[in-house]
Amino acid sequence: MTKSLILSLIISFLNFNTLLAQVHYKDDGHPWNTRIKKGPDAEVPGWYYNLGVTGIRVQLDPVNLKALQVKYVFAKSPASKKLYVNDLIVGVNGKNFQKDHLNGYGMDKFGAQGPIEEFAHVLDKAQTFQSRGYLTLNILRKNKPIQVRLKVSTKYGAYADSYPVNCKKSKKIIKELLDYIIKNQFPNGGFGHPVDDLWCPLALMASGDRKSMKAVKKNVYLQAKSVRNYKNRNEGLINWHYVTAGIVLSEYYLKTRDRKILPAIQLTYDFLYKSQYTDYSQVSKRDPLGNPNRKNPTEEQAKGGWGHNPGYQGYGPIAMITGKGALALTLMSRCGIEVDQDRLKMAFDFLHRGTGNNGYTWYADKHSAHNKYADMGRTGVSAIAHSLSSSSSNEYKKHALLQSKLIGDFPLSFPDTHASPILGMGYTALGAFVDKQNFQKLMQANRYWFTLSQCYDGTFYYQPNRDSNGYGQNSRLLPSAVTALIFLIPQKSLYITGRLK
Repeated sequence: MTKSLILSLIISFLNFNTLLAQVHYKDDGHPWNTRIKKGPDAEVPGWYYNLGVTGIRVQLDPVNLKALQVKYVFAKSPASKKLYVNDLIVGVNGKNFQKDHLNGYGMDKFGAQGPIEEFAHVLDKAQTFQSRGYLTLNILRKNKPIQVRLKVSTKYGAYADSYPVNCKKSKKIIKELLDYIIKNQFPNGGFGHPVDDLWCPLALMASGDRKSMKAVKKNVYLQAKSVRNYKNRNEGLINWHYVTAGIVLSEYYLKTRDRKILPAIQLTYDFLYKSQYTDYSQVSKRDPLGNPNRKNPTEEQAKGGWGHNPGYQGYGPIAMITGKGALALTLMSRCGIEVDQDRLKMAFDFLHRGTGNNGYTWYADKHSAHNKYADMGRTGVSAIAHSLSSSSSNEYKKHALLQSKLIGDFPLSFPDTHASPILGMGYTALGAFVDKQNFQKLMQANRYWFTLSQCYDGTFYYQPNRDSNGYGQNSRLLPSAVTALIFLIPQKSLYITGRLK
């Protein structure tokens, strides 16, 4: 390496301007100091970005804005014994990273612009037969520039331009992820958290193969039993259990016509009917969430919505659970359950009050602004519910298309959503698919995420973002399940993915 190249590397990457440092980096160390207690990432000393199949975990450095700081390397991975903690990756295949980090939460910084996106592009291409599975990294190690060559294999290849449609890599990934989901199913049929018990069975159901459906049946029968046996139906975020059960049980019935679960679907509907907030008399003086700052609603606020718990327990109805509730009731209606259409309309009215003219659904039943947007999970679930409503007017269909278009027009918020980001990603992709073109826009803009989130063992990883809900429970199962379902969306095997009959 020439002296001029060495000098160029040092000047290019020791950039001390922190004005554009990614917004996740905080003085308290968040999110990098977040740990997980079990699973394949328990050995990693923090919550870092996964660099795809290389086995490298990195932190976005707030000082070196055109570099990725190595924080961990998995044993037996392509980077094992070749890269070390505190190495700075400053480029790939002989080319320096061109942009500063610009990756965080906000309309002006959504998306992984900078080294993360540039690395992903080259890594995807490196896995093709044309590149023979090799990737060369430009490294600064103790301020000395070196080059390290990694063998990342051609096992998966690169994503097709039309991925996940007509894509060999997507098909291979789907098969592996379905096997991984089944392997992680508990003996009783469950997968863990209610969010896991939503996406895991939906992904397996979307595939429809015999092995997957056998696992789905175990899960569905467990959820059917659970809706009959919950000991306390007034607290503990109970509405999440019921909206999840409503969606999963309904999709299963519509796919199998297994009449044995119809009573459980009816019980789920009965509970959601009672837990929907419709009247001021449901406001409880006792707050099971222990929220000292709770403000009770006026007579007209929050009507038609669902919150974490029945009525106005906790801090009241929110758009995400209300969207899921509306979706659950819509699917139940297709199962033959007699759904109160006035109640369903109240839920849709709640969502409308929280949606701007551009289609963006905010946190509750008051929109944020008509020209703003952020994380799209709530917008996505609203779009699906509106598109599937059997009594939908043309206005409902237009509303769903408007929301799908918003996701397609601004797809970069996809991996960074509120509360449970992976859940939000799933609903964002489903909502985008109301119009196939918007779904494809979403997938193309976030190709980097799927490239980098795939770990060296084939599973998918929960990348850092502003909210960590779910990361501490399982950093691989949920993102693997959501990825599998997203890749299966175009097959239209479920009602939420476009099945019509």
